[in-house]
This record gives sequence, C-alpha cells and structure tokens, in this order.
Amino acid sequence: MDKNTLRHVSKEFYKYLEAEKGAAFNTKRAYKGDIEDFVDFVEKSAFDVVDHQAIRAYIVNIYKDLKKSSLSRKVSSIKVFFKFMKRKGYIEENTALVIKNPKIEKHLPKFYTIDEMFHFLDFLPKDGWLNIRNRAIFELMYSAGMRAQEALDINMNDIHLEGMWVKVKGKGGKERILPFGEKAKHAIADYLPYRRQKGKASGKSPLFVIASGARLSYRGLLKIMKKHQLKAHLFKDLALHGIRHSFATHMLDSGADLRSIQELLGHSKLSTTQKYTHVSMDKLMEIYDKSHPRR
Repeated sequence: MDKNTLRHVSKEFYKYLEAEKGAAFNTKRAYKGDIEDFVDFVEKSAFDVVDHQAIRAYIVNIYKDLKKSSLSRKVSSIKVFFKFMKRKGYIEENTALVIKNPKIEKHLPKFYTIDEMFHFLDFLPKDGWLNIRNRAIFELMYSAGMRAQEALDINMNDIHLEGMWVKVKGKGGKERILPFGEKAKHAIADYLPYRRQKGKASGKSPLFVIASGARLSYRGLLKIMKKHQLKAHLFKDLALHGIRHSFATHMLDSGADLRSIQELLGHSKLSTTQKYTHVSMDKLMEIYDKSHPRR
C-alpha cells in the first residue's frame, strides 16, 4: 500500500470499529491511539510502501519507551488494522502476520480481600446525591462483577430493580443479563429519586449521570475511586477493574464454579477466567501450610 493513502484508510478503520465491530469506547480509543501513532511514523519515514518492514522500523523506534504490555497491544492493533485492510481489498497480502508479539510477563489480577472490599463500600459517604450515586454504582459493580464501562453505559431501561437484574453490553457489543443483590438494589433505589431530578430519566437516557444530566465518564469514575481509596486508607494500587477482579475471586473462594463465573464476567474463553484459580490456589496453599500436620 502507498503510504499516502494510509491516513484515509485509518479513518475507514475507525468507522468499521464502531459500525461493524461494535467495539467499546475504551477499545476504540486504544485502537485509534495506536494506529494514529503508526500512521504518523510512516508518514514521516522514508518508506514508500507500508509493509512488514515499516512495522518493524516502527517497533524499533518505540521499543525503548514502552512497557512490553503496551508494545504488545500496539502490535496487536496494527495486526487488526492490516487484517481490515486485506479484507476490504486495500492490500493483497497481510504482511503484518510475520510480526511476532513480544512476550510479556503474566501478572495475577489485583483485588481487594473481602474485608477490604466491604470497608471500601461501607466507608462511602451517605449524604448528598453525588455520594448516593457513587454508592449505587460501586455496589452494582461489585454485586454484578461488571466492567466499569459496562456500568457507565447502563441506561434507565436496562435496570430492573424488582427482578434484581441488569442488561449490560460487553466487548464486541455482546449483551448479557446479570443478577445483583439486595445491597445493590437498595443503593440504586436510594439513587433513583435524585436521578429523576437531573433531566430525562427513562428509556435510553443514562442511569449514572453528573450534575448536568450527562453520562458519568470513565475518567470521572476513576477519579472518584482513587479519591475514596485514600480517604478509606486503602493503599493498594487498584484500578476500577480491581472491583471486577475482587468479585470473581470472592465468588470462586466461596464455591462458585468456574463456568458460572465465566458467564457472569462475559468471557468468551474459559482460559481468560482461569487466571482467578491461581489467586485462589495461593489461598489454598496458605490454608494447607497452616493446617496439614506433616507439611
């Protein structure tokens, strides 16, 4: 492919991610950032043709400045981009296939213990509509094990208090129904009267909003979580996804089977869910070391 047409094709790729792929907001943002960096590099380079040599030169250029996990993600983004170009007839061969992703260390998911998770939730302030909203969203995230963006994308007609279930849209636009518990139900019920005061509160209007009535953003929720962690004296470096990790780990430790957890988390592959067995195995080994008479 001629490098002069690459930026135009990249814009077609972004439209494809939204219209055909149904990619989540954060996924689209990550892809766009990765591909924009690659296109910028190619346009400034001496390469006339965009192929595996251009990709390798780009990787060499960014290698020292990135963690292996970030580098691997960028390589994966470029591969998806090249796959799109071949599928649409922009290139004859997908030369990106010869590029290998760098090997990255696998880290166990970070999570709160049950006591820490309960402390996080119980320490949330109970006065003022913003605090009531925050309690509702965090209680729901932990109760249902959903991704933060899935919670933020919930609309008014997705939540069913009496049935205690919520419809969420996961990766690839896949929908699933998730149950939630009494604590989450009461927290949402407390929040709804305030939500109705913030503009339209029916149909496809957002459930979790800011003062203007606009949907609460991922960055806004992360800022809320980090601020609350400090106030609650919880100093684990836990991101929003840590609540989901906590849910899965606590469910597994309490006897839930792996297949059920897979369904609740919305993982397409069981191997993605199996990382939580390693966390629970550490707990089992600790119990074994304390309990076995001939250890």
